Amino acid sequence: MKVAVVKYNAGNIQSVIYALQRLGVEPQYTDAPEEIISADKVIFPGQGEASSAMRYLKDRGMDKVLSQLSQPFLGICIGLQLMCAHSEEGDTQCLGIFDLQVKRFKAERQNQKIPHMGWNSMQCRDNSLLQGLQDPYLYYVHSYYAEVGPQTIGTTEYIVPFSGALNRDNYYAVQAHPEKSSSQGQRILTNFLKL
Repeated sequence: MKVAVVKYNAGNIQSVIYALQRLGVEPQYTDAPEEIISADKVIFPGQGEASSAMRYLKDRGMDKVLSQLSQPFLGICIGLQLMCAHSEEGDTQCLGIFDLQVKRFKAERQNQKIPHMGWNSMQCRDNSLLQGLQDPYLYYVHSYYAEVGPQTIGTTEYIVPFSGALNRDNYYAVQAHPEKSSSQGQRILTNFLKL
């Protein structure tokens, strides 16, 4: 199985590669459109800033490539956010795979810290990506969130309810970091590799 990990202007890629290697997969880390198009599965991970990440993708024509794939595709953290329509971060037009807005958390009380960082549970709907998981406890690091909408398959709450996981056709995304979420996160990656 050929798994492509999308190379773009984002951090935290190595931990995703290590997590895949632990599952017996040697992924290809690439920003070459032909490598991504020919992969069996595509993972779009990362931490970073929305406008610079989208600029990198657009400069290489990758925005069009990523939004027209037919194989299973998994966005992680900022990957999920960039798959939405628009992000408040840098007033950024994103890929538009999910028709959702990405907004910045606004603390309502003094004890609400931003970024949302640490472990939190996610309420899951029945979906093949989340199979075998009941309200998994996952690791999050983010200051922006995608609203809850019809394509939401997992809801997490921090200040407000937000999309912890999304699915539309072959496109899946999680806001948490499955590669840093112990056995529950490993289950999400394993489920994705089985799609």
